[in-house]
Amino acid sequence: MDQSLSSGRGQLSVLSCFPPSVGRDVAVAVVKPLRAGLGNPDTRSLLRTDRQVKWTMEVLCYGLTLPLDGDTVQLCLDVYTDWLMALVSPKESIPPPISRKPDLYTQKILKHLHSLFLSRSDQASPVYTSLCQQVLCAVQSLARDGAVMSRDTWETLLNFLLCINQTMLAAGVSEQLSHLSVAVLLEVWLLSCSRCFPSRSLWQTGRQMLSSCRHQGAVVEQWSRVIAALTSRFKHTHTHTHTLIKRFSATYLHMVCVGPFRLLLLTFGPSFPHFKVHDEDAALIPKDMDGHRVPHTWFRFLHLLGNPVDLSRPLVVGLTPSSHEEASRDDSQLPSIFFRAMRGVSTLVDAFLGVTVINNQPTEELLPGHTTRIPFRDRLPSLDVSFPPHLLSRVAVTKSPFRDRHPPHGVSRPRSGSAPPIPMTTLSVPIAPHFSTSPHNKRLKPGNVSKASSKPFAASRPATSQPPLCSSPRPSPSPLRCKLDSLLHLFGDWLFDAALFNRDSAGHGDVVVTSSRWAAGRAEACGTLCRVFACKKTAEDILAVYLSRFYLVLLQGLRVTEEGCPLVLASILLNSTSLFCCDLKGVNLLLTSFTSAVEKVLLDRELVRFKSFVSPVDLRRASILVLLTLLPIPVQFGTVRSESLLDGRLNRDDVTRGSFLSLKPRLIRVLIGALQTETDTLNTQIILAAVLNLVQDSALLEAAGESQQEAESQQSGARGPLWTCGPGANRWTRETAFQSDTAGSLWVQFVRLLTQRLAAQWRNDPAVCLSALEVLGGLAKVEVSVEESERMRAVTSVCCYIVFQCSRPPPLHSRDLHSIIVAAFHCLNVWLTQHPAMLDHQECLLEVLEIVELGISGTKSRQEEQTTCKEEKELNPASLRVKEAAEATLTCVMQVSGAFPFLGGLLGEDALIGCSAMSDCRAKKFRYFVVDHSVILAMLEPPEGPEQATCPSLTVLVRGPSGGHTWTLQLHLHPREGRTETQQTLIPEQRRAGQEDAGIRCDVEYQLFPDSIDRDALVKADLSIPTLNESVTEEVQHQLEHLKAALKRQRQVEARPQVSGRAVVIKTCRPPPPTTNFQTARLFLSHLGLLTPEALKSLGTSGVPAQLVSLDSSLPGFSEDLRHLDQLASRNCDSAFIFYMKAGQRTTAEILRNVESCCSVQSHFLDFLWSLGRPAEVGRRQGGGFNPNTSEFQAVLGDSGGGVFNGERFVLMYTDALTEITFTVPSPSHVADLSKSPTGVSSNPQSPFNSSKVSTPKTTSSPVEDTQYFCFESSFVGFESKLLIVWVERFEDIESFPLTSVSNVQLIFVHPLKTGLYRIRFHGNATSKFSLVVPLVDGSVVSKRSLGFLVRETVINCCQRRRLESDSAPPPHVRRKHMINNMILRYRNGHSEAAFYAALFKDP
Repeated sequence: MDQSLSSGRGQLSVLSCFPPSVGRDVAVAVVKPLRAGLGNPDTRSLLRTDRQVKWTMEVLCYGLTLPLDGDTVQLCLDVYTDWLMALVSPKESIPPPISRKPDLYTQKILKHLHSLFLSRSDQASPVYTSLCQQVLCAVQSLARDGAVMSRDTWETLLNFLLCINQTMLAAGVSEQLSHLSVAVLLEVWLLSCSRCFPSRSLWQTGRQMLSSCRHQGAVVEQWSRVIAALTSRFKHTHTHTHTLIKRFSATYLHMVCVGPFRLLLLTFGPSFPHFKVHDEDAALIPKDMDGHRVPHTWFRFLHLLGNPVDLSRPLVVGLTPSSHEEASRDDSQLPSIFFRAMRGVSTLVDAFLGVTVINNQPTEELLPGHTTRIPFRDRLPSLDVSFPPHLLSRVAVTKSPFRDRHPPHGVSRPRSGSAPPIPMTTLSVPIAPHFSTSPHNKRLKPGNVSKASSKPFAASRPATSQPPLCSSPRPSPSPLRCKLDSLLHLFGDWLFDAALFNRDSAGHGDVVVTSSRWAAGRAEACGTLCRVFACKKTAEDILAVYLSRFYLVLLQGLRVTEEGCPLVLASILLNSTSLFCCDLKGVNLLLTSFTSAVEKVLLDRELVRFKSFVSPVDLRRASILVLLTLLPIPVQFGTVRSESLLDGRLNRDDVTRGSFLSLKPRLIRVLIGALQTETDTLNTQIILAAVLNLVQDSALLEAAGESQQEAESQQSGARGPLWTCGPGANRWTRETAFQSDTAGSLWVQFVRLLTQRLAAQWRNDPAVCLSALEVLGGLAKVEVSVEESERMRAVTSVCCYIVFQCSRPPPLHSRDLHSIIVAAFHCLNVWLTQHPAMLDHQECLLEVLEIVELGISGTKSRQEEQTTCKEEKELNPASLRVKEAAEATLTCVMQVSGAFPFLGGLLGEDALIGCSAMSDCRAKKFRYFVVDHSVILAMLEPPEGPEQATCPSLTVLVRGPSGGHTWTLQLHLHPREGRTETQQTLIPEQRRAGQEDAGIRCDVEYQLFPDSIDRDALVKADLSIPTLNESVTEEVQHQLEHLKAALKRQRQVEARPQVSGRAVVIKTCRPPPPTTNFQTARLFLSHLGLLTPEALKSLGTSGVPAQLVSLDSSLPGFSEDLRHLDQLASRNCDSAFIFYMKAGQRTTAEILRNVESCCSVQSHFLDFLWSLGRPAEVGRRQGGGFNPNTSEFQAVLGDSGGGVFNGERFVLMYTDALTEITFTVPSPSHVADLSKSPTGVSSNPQSPFNSSKVSTPKTTSSPVEDTQYFCFESSFVGFESKLLIVWVERFEDIESFPLTSVSNVQLIFVHPLKTGLYRIRFHGNATSKFSLVVPLVDGSVVSKRSLGFLVRETVINCCQRRRLESDSAPPPHVRRKHMINNMILRYRNGHSEAAFYAALFKDP
């Protein structure tokens, strides 16, 4: 190489033979007149012949070697740079011989210009730097604007640049000058590739020269820029690469095997994500470069530096004197340069994966030993001082790649919307996948991120700290990315060598390198490898040699001992969040290592060893996401043994030792510890999601194990225990699980922990409180066997939390606070409806009722030492929403709790009359009353008859805010305990007529008082009651006299028969006949105490609404409004749509067609549908609850793939006491039916779709657009569904799901793994303030047992949050209450009180 470069050295001038003073005088005398004629365009050159020009060039060549104390060197340089423009724009000042033969003289000038760069004593002066800049800019302008240059000229130009770069880099010139020289070299080389492709020997020379100078930071940085720009250009010129292999010389194929070369031949297609680079970097690539030359150039440039890992081998990189000196220094820059080289390789890997990293968090932290840099333009000397006037204009209009390039800190600035093409001062590792990034690269906006995670960390760091790890969000890789084997063929050797370089010993005579200074580059390589393997496609095979080397890298990098490197461990964790859900073969070998690493991070509250280079929040988040993927694995594989899990202390009494189940206690301990130590909002929410997943999965596993053991015990009888392997063998049964890890114990631990932190650490964080309340509500639905006191403790904690939030000062009250209070009331409702037995305890009931009172009125009646009567309290609730939520809780206590699913529904008037045997049309009319402006009573009185006389009855239809109910009331005269089966009317038996002489008649004088009363002495108490004469008034005296006269006359009449002696015939008293007309409606209202003057007072007289109001059912529209009221749901009605996406599908028609046949879907998908709900016929309400009946499901499903539940006749429905969820599986037939209907609604009269809410359909290309027509009636869905559940066979197809820009859409992607687990991708509502919904978060891995439950809970929580944030989604009981008030205003009967009473005695 040295010989090749020496050929470009200029020859010594003849003036060097003379004394220095002679040569100086001659040079000054010759150059001054030449320089004077350069500025005047009309001046002709003084040199006219070849001999004159050659003699003058000898003088100029000598002048370039003179000292810089004068202006001779500057003048000589001005002349030469002007003559170089002969190939660009010839003019009069250029000698004619040069204009006639510009190539020949240009080559000679370049050889002479090399004399300027020879070693001299004044190289550090600013003047020298300015002169070198002038030469480089002139050469750059020559290469850019030269019209036609011969191959020899191009070769000479490139040799000249190689030679001066080697000279300056070896001499240790200033940093800015070295960057400039290398940049000009690479740019001119690219121009040569476009116009005159360099020869093979020149490529070899360039590779040897750059490899020998790669210990210089400028070489690595500028190489990274160019290779990134070429990569961006190369990916869009793939159509020209098919002929490359035929033209490619075998000489260059020795650099790399055939595999990586084939990678360049892949056709990515126009939809592949564009690898964006800065505009100035992209301008480095000539626009006129042919497409087939780009791959050639890219491949050769990729290998110009050789193996970047050699930078970490001092004996290899230090082969030259300068590099050896650099490698032997204690403050060597080689570690930082090594990191930058690996960062450049990492950027290329991201480009081929289709990932564009956006780093919007600039940082001022630098690599060890680096100093702050300033832009080139601010550091270089002013050009107008050193440059001649004729070059100033050319330089000013020439676009320089060095202007506005470098930020005030670091090597390159972050670029919005593009990946940094040159090495950054940060490692390229993401914080967490997909929390703030949509699964669709450019179609969905990223969601909000918690404030704690968005703050920049560590404003200042020690100078010796490691480089900070990048916290930029990383989007999903492109589904069109190449195979991992091809990518590893291309970059694998460098990455593996960098990740394992400290294991190489005598390969090149190196010593083992263990210094932490090299950790940055090693960490970058490890993180890049993790990203590569985490991007494995579904069903993609990776060579075993790559997997083994990758696992070796992780086993070495995940060491948590003192020998381990914290920077490498952090980089691996940050890039391995999805490593265990990619179906990598043998990945379970890393379970123990990752568990130890996660323990190291999550159980350490301070993270002192990591704070200097990574945000603790980001590192903990990545560790939590890894933990989410690890938690289901022990339960999934159970007692399966693995040698990697043995620690050499196998205890025969411990049956779980060495099995996957042995990791469960450790993972649970890590989860509990993480929940106790975590302070970040987003991280805490993810942990809460994992809590519900773990407890539910454990509970279902134990329930399945108990049922299986019962079946096995019935079959085996006395055969003894199963799964034994000879005498003394361990007995592998489910009973061997640790008692502390049972579902009941986990439930108790987490409920106590959640309620404790909810009342203390989390109470001021609304996002965490909302997630915690949702998880508590989910835990209430988990079926475990625990003591009743544990559940009551949870209810007490929720009540205390509501009291605390309501008692905040008024300035702290906001909509978010009230939303949290409403969510707490909803959580309380879930607990009361799931465990109604708690209300049997008086303490619990009183506490709940006090909370209800607090929500409705704003205060409690019972304070610490004061009790306020409810009628004396002022209604001042925290807000109307809180009051409505408290009313819903009161409804749960009084009506719903303990009654569901046995609570009867409402039978309409038509149904009651149709089922009745009554024939009198008058009896088919109802009386309608409204009680307390909230309950409508429809009363049906039976006709007169013997049955009515035996047992008076009344049928009442009760329509209230909480729903509708039908009751039949019967009037009984006996108490309930002593009542016989059939009630008998109390009528005396019929007796014979009495005889006059029957019996003995005795004359008895009846007395009002006993005889002894006159003999007893009076006491003072007898005088306490005054006599009648003392208290009588004149009016009363008159009445008494009238009464005495009447009594006298009566005694006279009774005495007449005795005076005359005649007998008087006395008739026997007989009861009247039983009545058959009771006015049962009047009796019922009277028994309720509603027929009083106070209850009937009108609004105008008392100012208070009447307690009882009569409605006039004869008014028009009454029946329609009553039917509309019946259609208003009394529960929260939610809905979701389910799609099945097969591998490789892209269009809506293909996706919808999958569910038509069971042969087109996986059996696991049908099991998933069965776990979501039970089949329900459209238009018919479900009885309630979730009873998984396989036979019923199979009968409805038939041979369909789920399309039978498209909403045309059947849907899948899940119902509990508070929620009703409708799952619809759209199919092509129903969508076509919708498109044919002129209103966009199915022509089926029983279809649940509401035509009033659906517009005319359009041609759709997205399932989301199709679902806009699925707008159910209120009895099924309260509003248009915007939640989609998509089952994807290939995880990478998520990016191809045909989703249009529909706002406020939430998607849950479910992908089955080979392990039997399911990977979840969740895209939340980007516009929501609280976008993270639990329990299914992005990156979750769940089992088949709990998949249906967790999906339902996620749907419920998504819809509940949507209602909390919406102003147009009041609770169901509020909607019904408003409807009842409207009916009162519209149909109120305006009769007087007298007319009201009279109407009760008349038939309706």
